[in-house]
Amino acid sequence: MFTGLVESTGRVARLEQIGGDVRLHIAASAHFMADVKIGDSISISGVCLTALEPNDQGFFADVSQETLRLTSLGTKAQGASLNLEKSLLPTTRMGGHFVSGHVDAVGSVASITPDARSLRFRFEVPTDLLRYIAQKGSITVDGVSLTVNTVDATGFCVNLIPHTLAVTTLGELRIGSRVNVEVDLLARYLLRAQSWDAEQAITASGECG
Repeated sequence: MFTGLVESTGRVARLEQIGGDVRLHIAASAHFMADVKIGDSISISGVCLTALEPNDQGFFADVSQETLRLTSLGTKAQGASLNLEKSLLPTTRMGGHFVSGHVDAVGSVASITPDARSLRFRFEVPTDLLRYIAQKGSITVDGVSLTVNTVDATGFCVNLIPHTLAVTTLGELRIGSRVNVEVDLLARYLLRAQSWDAEQAITASGECG
C-alpha cells in the first residue's frame, strides 16, 4: 500500500528480456535506496513491483507479460524517467490517499493548458472507468496522488502545481503521453458493493417467482 506521494524519481537503466518477461534495472539515488531491502514493494510510476538485488545505485524488478500489457511499463525505453515510492509504514503521514499500486487502465494526455502558475491536464481514459472517478475525489496518475477537478464523457481534468511538476515525472508529459491510472479504492469497492446488492436483489426476486 502506498500514499501517492512520490519520494524520488529514477530511470530505466536497462531492460532485459528473460523467458518472455522483462527485468528492469532501475537507477535510483543512494538516499532513496538507503533502507530498501530485497522483497520490498515499490511503486514504480504507479505499478507495485518487488525490489530485487537492491544496492545504493538502484534495484531490479521483474515485470510479467500481464503487467506489461496493462500498464505503460511495456512502452518504457532505456533512460525513461520513473516515479518511485516505498510502501507506507504505520508511522507514515497520510498526505495523499490509499494507493494499491494496481493499475486500472492506461490513459493518455489529451490537453495541457496554463492556469495561473499551474498546468491543467486533461486525461482521457476508457469510458468504463469513469463511473469510479468523482469530481473532487482522489485519483492516481503514474503513482502521483491527485485531486480530480472535473469529469466529462471521456476523461477528467487535474491541476498540477509547480512543486508537483518539479519533483515528479508529470512535468515531462506531453500531448499523447500514456500514463498509468488507478482510481480511488473506496469508489471501486463502494460501486462493487452496490452492484452486488443489486445482483442479489434480482436473484432473490427471481427465486420468489
